[in-house]
Amino acid sequence: DQALGGENFDVDTNFCLGWFQEVGWSAGIYGQADVLARAKGTSVEACRKAGVLTDDGGKVMLLKSADYPVDWDPREDNRTPVWEALHQLIRALTQGGESAAGVLLAGMPERGGDIRRLAFWLYTLCERKGWAEDARNYNELVTAWHDIGAASLDAGELHTQTSLDI
Repeated sequence: DQALGGENFDVDTNFCLGWFQEVGWSAGIYGQADVLARAKGTSVEACRKAGVLTDDGGKVMLLKSADYPVDWDPREDNRTPVWEALHQLIRALTQGGESAAGVLLAGMPERGGDIRRLAFWLYTLCERKGWAEDARNYNELVTAWHDIGAASLDAGELHTQTSLDI
């Protein structure tokens, strides 16, 4: 937690943050990832099943936003780390604009605060490390947050009743 500046998210996101700080988007050694995952209270396998990384041939690599599936539905995902939700929003924003990102956010309104907080944190980290392209993606999401929220309201929060059938 100290290394994250006091930030604390779900265990899979905490692992992703630590791994991103160590190797960025590069592939790292499975053994190192396993040690970090155990320290964060998760496993490489759990993170793979959550859909945030690949582990192939003894190498572990986080998925970039563009690598996430386009047909993802937060309501159908039983294990959605904040990391995944954030990168899905970035993918939607990049590919479809604020309205597409708003539709996704409408499916997970309770995660909005954590997603935004994680985007700020990652923007700051990327700026410090000189990763301008990555910093830009997080900054664009934070900058568009108000419009994404408005689009989310226009899309209607999913799982809410909009009228009474009396």
